[in-house]
Amino acid sequence: MFDSLDETMKKDAKESSSNSERMMVWLAVVAASVLVFGGLYFGVRVLG
Repeated sequence: MFDSLDETMKKDAKESSSNSERMMVWLAVVAASVLVFGGLYFGVRVLG
């Protein structure tokens, strides 16, 4: 009768974005992570 919150969220996420949109979001997250951690690593190397 009633869908659980998890099922509703999965259905909404699947309907709202395509596979290519999700892939672009993941690529942006990975790129941002590499930049942040790369910057931290470089900063530590310069200071050390």
